[in-house]
Amino acid sequence: MIRILCFGDSNTWGFRPDKPFTRFGHTIRWTGILRMLLGDGYEVIEEGLNGRTTVWDDPFGNYKNGKTYLPPCLESHSELDLVIIMLGTNDLKAYFKLTPADVAQGLKALHGIVKSSGSGRDGTAPAILIIAPPPLGKLTLLAGAYGDAPEKSRHLAPEIKRITSLFGCHFMDAGKIVTSSPIDGVHWEADQHKIFAEALLEKIHSIV
Repeated sequence: MIRILCFGDSNTWGFRPDKPFTRFGHTIRWTGILRMLLGDGYEVIEEGLNGRTTVWDDPFGNYKNGKTYLPPCLESHSELDLVIIMLGTNDLKAYFKLTPADVAQGLKALHGIVKSSGSGRDGTAPAILIIAPPPLGKLTLLAGAYGDAPEKSRHLAPEIKRITSLFGCHFMDAGKIVTSSPIDGVHWEADQHKIFAEALLEKIHSIV
């Protein structure tokens, strides 16, 4: 059984832009679709949390720091063959005052945690795929929280790609595959989950 951990935020959790704070069903979320596409012999572990950041404590939400939660998460789910990390959108909220380069450094820190965790087979490190989230669209309900994040988000993928290339990590740009919903500018509609899962399937086969 090839075991894949999907560590992300609300778009991994399956947040519905048309019904805020509810989630798409398992067969509509990209993680659930991915499991069906991969077929027998694969286990897809969902670890999505609304508001999760890379390494930052959120003053308005508890338990959002990915750096704090990742180590016990890896230990709990070991032995793993692949860890997929797709984070960075929440780091761009206005009150964090971070640059795209800062966000990329946060992902670098998470990569280091996985690399040294021994959560792979026989105490080795699992393969790691870092995915740059797609740029934000026109903000509506969440405009106050994100401020100028849409502009920053367009520079996120190049920064993440640059820094992942320095430590030889697998990389994928979700912005070349999916778009954020025009309903809220942040989350994905159902068809985008399917499109993303289909694209990710090919990437996973090239890794494991």
